[in-house]
Amino acid sequence: MREPNDERDESTDRRLRVGSLFSGYGGLDLAVEQVFDARTIWFSEINEPVARVFAHHWPDAPNLGDITAIDWSAVEPVDVLCGGFPCQDVSTVGKMAGLVPGTRSGLWAHMATAVEALQPEWVVIENVRGLLSAPAIRPSSEGDDDERHNPSAATPEDATLRGLEPDPWGLGDQPARPLRALGAVLGDLADLRYDARWIGLPASAIGAPHPRFRIFVLAHHTVPHPPRIRLGEGWRDVGPGANTSRNYRPEPPGVRPRHQARTPTLPGGDVRADRGVLRRWGRYAAAISRWEQVVGRSAPAPTVLNEDAGPRPSPIFVEWLMSLDEGWVTNPLLGLTHVQQLTALGNGVVPGQAACALRANLWRQPELRPFG
Repeated sequence: MREPNDERDESTDRRLRVGSLFSGYGGLDLAVEQVFDARTIWFSEINEPVARVFAHHWPDAPNLGDITAIDWSAVEPVDVLCGGFPCQDVSTVGKMAGLVPGTRSGLWAHMATAVEALQPEWVVIENVRGLLSAPAIRPSSEGDDDERHNPSAATPEDATLRGLEPDPWGLGDQPARPLRALGAVLGDLADLRYDARWIGLPASAIGAPHPRFRIFVLAHHTVPHPPRIRLGEGWRDVGPGANTSRNYRPEPPGVRPRHQARTPTLPGGDVRADRGVLRRWGRYAAAISRWEQVVGRSAPAPTVLNEDAGPRPSPIFVEWLMSLDEGWVTNPLLGLTHVQQLTALGNGVVPGQAACALRANLWRQPELRPFG
C-alpha cells in the first residue's frame, strides 16, 4: 500500500505524474502509482466527504473540483490520466440509459476532453461490466442530421431490441449496428490517437471474497511526444524510428485476427480454514481465510449493531474487503458518517485488482511497457 507521507524533492523526483478524475477514495490511483512508479499531482472529485478522504492521503494534490468547469489550459500536464467516470447509467443494476449527453455516465465526454487537452502519454479507465451492454448515444456534430448511428431507444430490456450485436463481448465492429458504451469509449480514444487495450477482471481473480467485476482500459498515445517517457530513463528526446501504432489495417474490422493474450499468474491456491474460522464464517471461511492472507490482517466483524435498525454493514469490514489500509476511509479524523463511508467504499475499486488488470494489459503490448 502507498506510503502517504513519502516525501521527495519535487525538483529531482523523476516519477511519472498522475492526474486523477472521478477520484473517489483513490483505489485506482493506488494501482496506477504502483504499476507506473508514479505520483498523483492533482485530482478532481465533486463529492466533498469523499474528496476529504483523497486529500488526506494525497495532501499535496489540489482538488480541481467539478470536471465540467475545469479550464484544462490552466492545468498542470500529466503523464498518466486516470479515472472511473460515473457508472449509474451503464450499470446493469440501473436503467442502462448508456453514454448519453446530460447523464452522469455521459461525463465520459468531459474526460475525453481532458485527454485531448492534456495529451497524456497514458490513459487508464475503470468502470462496471455494463460498459459491455449499455448503448452509446452519440451527440450529433453541428450540421449533421444523420441519427442512424444512435439506437432507437435508450432503455429497452433486451439488447437485441436495441439493435446491438448479439455477442456480449462485441464492441460494435459491424458498421450497421450502434456501438456499445465501451465501443464508444474506445472509439473516442482512437479518434484522439490512442491505442487501447481492455480487460474484464473480477476482484476474486486476485483472491478477494467477492466478485466486483470491473472493466479496465489502458490506452497509450500513438503519436510520439517530443519528450517520450519511459520509466527508469527519465525524459529524453525521441529520434526517428519505425511507427509502432499498427494502425495500417486494409482489412475491415470484422475480419481482423484476434490477439492471443498472455494469462497473468494470479494468487490463489488451496487455503484451509481452522475450526474457529469455520465456526465464525461457515461456507465463507475459505474465501475469508484466503483474503486474510492477501491483505495481511484478520477480517473484522462484518456488521455493527444499531438499537433502532438492527445490524448494519460495517464500513471497517468493507474497507478490509477492498484491501485498503485500516482507517483509509473510516478514520474518525476524516469526519465521514456511517452512510458516507459505505457510499465511498461502494463506489471504489480494489487497488490490487486494478494493478493486476493494468499489468495484464501491458503484457499484451510489450513494446509499450513503461518499465523494464
